[in-house]
Amino acid sequence: MRFSGIVLMVILSTIVSCKKDTEPGVLTQAQMVDFMLDMYLSEARLQMIPITRDSAFRLFIPRQDSLMRMKGITDSTLRRSYQYYLENPTKMEAIYDIVIDSLSLREQRLLPGPRQPS
Repeated sequence: MRFSGIVLMVILSTIVSCKKDTEPGVLTQAQMVDFMLDMYLSEARLQMIPITRDSAFRLFIPRQDSLMRMKGITDSTLRRSYQYYLENPTKMEAIYDIVIDSLSLREQRLLPGPRQPS
């Protein structure tokens, strides 16, 4: 539990400490993390359904479009953001580090751990 709290604090402090140092029309680091987390979780849910890859892709695209509408992200903004972060690998690496840490933390919370004696 203590480890989870530390990881959460690191993630939150990283997100909060990020200034708006991106170009206009580019998602902030926190926005990219939020969007990518939702995309990875959606993809994981789809992988649990026993369907062909083509069918999964047909289901995934509308889900991506729905997430983009829900978060107010246009297709051009998403493309520009991916391009910006691909051209700035240090920033992209920081985003992936946060995404991985967040997914790991969620996984830890879902997995049953050893119970402490009462």
